[in-house]
Amino acid sequence: MPGGMDLRGKRVLVVGLARTGVATSIFCAARGARVTASDSRGESEIGEAVAKLKQAGVTLELGGHREETFLEQDLIVPSPGVPPDQARLEAARAKGITIWSEIELAYRFVRGRLIGITGSNGKTTTTSLAEHILKTAGMPTILAGNIGAPLIGCVDQMRDDTSTVAELSSFQLELIDTFRPNIGVFLNLTPDHLDRHHTMEAYGRAKARLFENQTGEDAAALNADDAATTVYAPSLPRLYWFSRKKRVAQGAYVRGEEIVFREDGREEILLKLEDIPLAGAHNVENVLAAAAAARLAGAPARAIAKGVRSFAGVEHRLEFVAEIRGVRYYNDSKATNVDATEKALEAFPGRILIILGGRDKGSDYTALQKPLREKAILALLIGAAADKIENQISGSVALERAETLERAVETAWHAARPGDVVLLAPACASFDQFQNYEHRGRVFKDLVGQLEKQSAGATSPKRVSESAKTS
Repeated sequence: MPGGMDLRGKRVLVVGLARTGVATSIFCAARGARVTASDSRGESEIGEAVAKLKQAGVTLELGGHREETFLEQDLIVPSPGVPPDQARLEAARAKGITIWSEIELAYRFVRGRLIGITGSNGKTTTTSLAEHILKTAGMPTILAGNIGAPLIGCVDQMRDDTSTVAELSSFQLELIDTFRPNIGVFLNLTPDHLDRHHTMEAYGRAKARLFENQTGEDAAALNADDAATTVYAPSLPRLYWFSRKKRVAQGAYVRGEEIVFREDGREEILLKLEDIPLAGAHNVENVLAAAAAARLAGAPARAIAKGVRSFAGVEHRLEFVAEIRGVRYYNDSKATNVDATEKALEAFPGRILIILGGRDKGSDYTALQKPLREKAILALLIGAAADKIENQISGSVALERAETLERAVETAWHAARPGDVVLLAPACASFDQFQNYEHRGRVFKDLVGQLEKQSAGATSPKRVSESAKTS
């Protein structure tokens, strides 16, 4: 692992002041950098972070970006939501100014073992589960990355014996330089973020940068059942696979009713399929990946089985919310692409009322026609992508334009009967009506909570409070 870098006196520009940008600004300022933080939003929109940044000595440039500011830096760190081909970044790049993602800067200070997990779907579940298994095994762990706490905000907690498990997005990986995980896991590759990457090839290449700097001392694990992923298998690190369909040369696979880890010709039973508390075949893949990563990090089989059995799941990922009058409500707000929504539909036997829509990411929703025809009885459409989704799934399921999440939950409440499932699995980003997918999921759960309180009567849910809308 690298031994840090000297930021004293360096001119650092942080672009974008969401969670990652704020953490990066404060980190650099604390190490003596001359930090400017730039955001198109005004001070009132950014909120309480402004006071923290000012207290840290960060210079704020709010309400827009000045090109001169970009051209006066030693280092620029764009937040993940800022496209790398933005004009001001391109101008800075042409001038020879270094541009890194936050994880690249954080990597310069990382201590201990680093496990990086990427993929189109399942990252949050797999990352959380891998960290939970290692913690169950008694190892000092940190959960970081795109899952909540930015990697750079966790650096000060790291020790030489720490295992940091980080969820990594294509947005973070496309601007690395030397970033190198000890264990890299690539879960799958399905269409997503094409509004940003434009082609599947560019999207896949960004994900595969996870392995770019690995050496023979490191390990890479990939999904042997996903043809789009296998083409990115690296040559330098030790190569492992995970599969729910076939035996692998090295790695984790399903054999009958067991999950087995195979290495150097030796096989070891890690756990039984019945130990997995999570619904859906896709979660078997997530468990295989997490188990492989944990075993490579040194967790014994008994700890892996115990960790999987005791894993409670992840908020906003096929999260059971409530059962009201025989109708079960599930929050899968993290299903922000078509493949994730397909997997959510596959997790239930049928009679699903599904809430779809949000901000389109260049997706093809026609892939939902078959699973909707087979599993759903009603699709409730919300958000900016409703027109496109309606055009692409029309004829496969009954449709209703609900427009808002509040109206969709109210409609589902009246339409569902005992035994049905009401599922929020939007297949879209959330930014048209919500701050992020977590905000969308919390509002959904708040609405269902109101239904629970009123379930003795036949009234509709009350309007969402202003606090729920902005929480």
